[in-house]
Amino acid sequence: MTRYSWIESPLGRLLGAVDAAGLRMLEFEGPWCAAPGDDWIEDVEALADTSGQLDEYFAGQRRTFDLPLAPHGTVFRHRVWEQLRMIDYGETISYGELARRVGDPNAARAVGLANGANPIAIIIPCHRVIGADGSLTGYGGGVERKRTLLELEGASATRVAQTNLFD
Repeated sequence: MTRYSWIESPLGRLLGAVDAAGLRMLEFEGPWCAAPGDDWIEDVEALADTSGQLDEYFAGQRRTFDLPLAPHGTVFRHRVWEQLRMIDYGETISYGELARRVGDPNAARAVGLANGANPIAIIIPCHRVIGADGSLTGYGGGVERKRTLLELEGASATRVAQTNLFD
C-alpha cells in the first residue's frame, strides 16, 4: 500500500510516496510531478522521517540521508541512481564521469536520461551532476532549484557561479 504526503521545503512543496519497501518517490510540485495514485492513502506520519531529514538538510545539519529507498526503474537506472548516492555532499561530477562510474564511459546520454528519470529528488542527488564545462544542465525541479541545492551544499562556487542558465 502506498502512502503519500506533501512536504514543505524552502524550495517549494515535494510530493513524497512510501510503501513497505521504502521511499519510492519524492518530486517537486509542478507540471512534471506525478499525481497521487487513486489507491494511495494520504498519511503525513508515514513521511515524517523523510520530512524531518529534509528539514535537517535544508538547515545545513544533514549531509547524508538514512532512509530506506525503493525507487522503481530498470536495472541500468538503479545502477546510475546507486552511483548518484556515492557523490559526496558539496561535490559535482559530469555526466561523462557518471557514465565511467557506472562502467560504460560511452553511455553519457543514457546516464543523463536515467539521471533525469530519478524519482527521488535531493536524496538521490541527481542535482550534483553538471555539464563537463561546469554548466548547470537540466533538472526536473528546475535549474534555479539545482543551483540553490548546490549552493546550499557549498559545491564548487566558481563552477556554480559561472553557469549560464540559458545553456
